[in-house]
Amino acid sequence: MTRSGLSVPSNIAEGMTRPTIKDRIRFLHIARGSCAELRTQIYIGMEIDYIHREKGLQWVAETKEIAAMLSGLIHKQFDFGKC
Repeated sequence: MTRSGLSVPSNIAEGMTRPTIKDRIRFLHIARGSCAELRTQIYIGMEIDYIHREKGLQWVAETKEIAAMLSGLIHKQFDFGKC
């Protein structure tokens, strides 16, 4: 969980330093994938009673919100590339 959680902001940061929009978008997709990976790990943690259900559901909601923000950022990059 730590690795996938840290992967999200790390890939955003790395992507935003890339010179091409294509590269930026690729790293944003990787970040979104890491977000989905983290969500899956949270679900598994709840299933095996490693994570309390209430806290896990809060984290799941947060990962969905972050994924939605990443999708918005990806679409902005496409728009930016059209200029």
